[in-house]
Parts: sequence; C-alpha cells; structure tokens
Amino acid sequence: MNTPPSPSGAEQTDGSPVRLGALVPLTRPGWVGAGRHLLAGLDLAVREVNDSGGIDGRPLELVVRDTAADPVRAAAAVDELAGLGVAAVVGEYHSVVARAVAARADALGVPYLCSSAVLDTLTEEPTEWVARLAPAQSRGWRIYADFLLGTGRHRIAVATQPSVYWASGARVLRDHVAPRGGTVVELDTNDLTPEALCDALVDHGAAALLLLVGHPEPAVPIVRAVRSDPRLAELLVGAPAGQPEFAEWVGALGADGAGIPFLRYLPEHLGPLGERVGKELRERLGEAPSFVAFEGWDTVTVLAGALRAHGTDRSAVAAAWPHVTAEGTRGPIRFTRPPGIGVWQWAWAPIQVTDRDPAEPDRFRILHTG
Repeated sequence: MNTPPSPSGAEQTDGSPVRLGALVPLTRPGWVGAGRHLLAGLDLAVREVNDSGGIDGRPLELVVRDTAADPVRAAAAVDELAGLGVAAVVGEYHSVVARAVAARADALGVPYLCSSAVLDTLTEEPTEWVARLAPAQSRGWRIYADFLLGTGRHRIAVATQPSVYWASGARVLRDHVAPRGGTVVELDTNDLTPEALCDALVDHGAAALLLLVGHPEPAVPIVRAVRSDPRLAELLVGAPAGQPEFAEWVGALGADGAGIPFLRYLPEHLGPLGERVGKELRERLGEAPSFVAFEGWDTVTVLAGALRAHGTDRSAVAAAWPHVTAEGTRGPIRFTRPPGIGVWQWAWAPIQVTDRDPAEPDRFRILHTG
C-alpha cells in the first residue's frame, strides 16, 4: 500500500521518501545550460545522500519541475509541490523566477533554499522560510565594479532589457562607481539595433560595455557587432551575470566570446571535496562543471544536514537555517542575516571575476577576487 504524501511535510517513520521539490530552467526561454548544470549538482548530491543512508533511513527524492524562466509557472509549481508533501523546495537560476518562488514558498510555509539567484530582494518582507547560497547581487556586482575601476575604465555603458534584475544591477553599478569618479549610461536594446548600439558607444566614449541582456538574444548579436567594429577595438565587453560561464556561449560566439569578464562563484582553488565533486560532475555533464553545478550539490548537502539534524517537518527545517553548518564544495557554509537582505544568506560565498582566455577559450583566467 502506498502512503499518501503528507501535505504539511510532517515527520514520517515508515521509510517513505523525503521529497524535495527542485525548480530548474530546462526549456527556453530559460537558460537551459544553467538548468542542466544545476540539476546535475542537485541529483549527484541526492545520490550521495542516499548512498550514505538517506535521511534517518528514508531515501531523499527529487521532484523536478521545469520553470522555463517563467515566474508564474514557477509559483504554480510551488503550489503543486506543496500539495505533494515536499519537505522543502530547492533550486532556480533566474532571479526574477526565484523571487516568485520565494514569495509563494513564504506564503505557503514551505522552506526554500535558493541555489543560484542573486537578486537582493528575494522577498518584499523579511522571512524565516527562505535561505540562499548564491551571494547577493549588491555584493558581487560591487566587486565587478571595483574590477572595472581598477583597470582604469570609468566610462561604463550597459546594454539593458526591461527586468527588475537588470535594473537592480545597473543601479548597483551606478551607485558604486559614481562616488569614485565613474559614470554609467544605459542603452536600451529594445530601441537600438546592435549596429546602432555600436554608434552610441562611440558617441559616449565608453571604455566598457556590460551585457545586461538575455542569451542568446540579444547578447550574441551585440557581441558580434562590437567585435567587428574597428572603432571599438579597445572596448572591454563584460557580462557580470555570468553568460560566458557555459559552453553554449563559446558554441555561439567562438573566439569572439573570449576575453569577456564575468562573475563566477568559485574559490581560486577547490579543496579536496570540491575536486572530487567536480570530477564526478564532469563525468555526468560531459564537460567542465560550472559554478552553478557546484551550487546545486551544495544546496542538497546543506539541506540534507538540516533534515538529519532537525527533522523533516517544514517548520523545523525553516527554524534550522541559523543553526546549519555544512562543508560545501566551495568552503564552509553557514547562514546569517546581513543588513538589507530579507532571507537567510550564506554571506561569504567566494566571488571572482573571470574570463575565457582568448588564446584558449576553454581555459578560464581569474582577473580579480573579492
């Protein structure tokens, strides 16, 4: 006889699975490459948890739902997963989607451990139900701004699309560089063709162009246009949101996709745990694992520790955030409540500014750390 799932995620002792709802972008317009890496990390960690006895003898089970970068679809998935009795929800890459997930999880009283989204305001009001592994956007993008200023680039242009995430990023950049003598001009890609964008960059005398836009459209055509314009030969093209991390970036742009600095949430050198997990992720993915894959593994490992130590009741899981300690692939993980961040936050995730080596696009170069 099958025991029906507990709608409240309450404790069970019959050996039935402990279910985790996993939200990942697996179809367009979601970033499919990021979703595939995130799911690989989540799935590998679940397998390792189960190989080591599960959660007090009960197997851990992922219930995966594709968000396709759609906040409405993701929020509906949280409702469905809550009804299936999941102990918690994990995952998501896109910040706008994660914000919808966090709001719905908070409203339903379902713990949510966000893997990759960085938007500072995941929830409008502080909540005890949500925790996050990725560093807040304000911290990472300030580090990126410091990198730009350190290279002498004070006149910064940003190619933008309408989005609360891109708008937030542009605001962080402007607020950080203005007191240091820098300027940020926004160029709306809905109004400008890639060629017209190049003209605007010349007119503004920009030293750097940051891609605050989606991939592949319009990021790929913009990079091609800039790279082919001799007037912009000295222009630095950057992508703080991390687009060049994934193999599909190089597949679309080839050598034009190299030399574009982006934010990467990895330490300069992985420890033994990170090396071991990275090797297994590479075997699963058939390519080098991104930082997003490591975030996925860390997510399940952190949550499994909380479930083992505090139980599978949803309220107990949410109450566990301030007491969690876990050894992640990128360092020890603990949650705090930094000022201005309304969720439990791993405050010290490693951050580096990295690019792909123009001489060898499959090799990454660390340009700056913060």
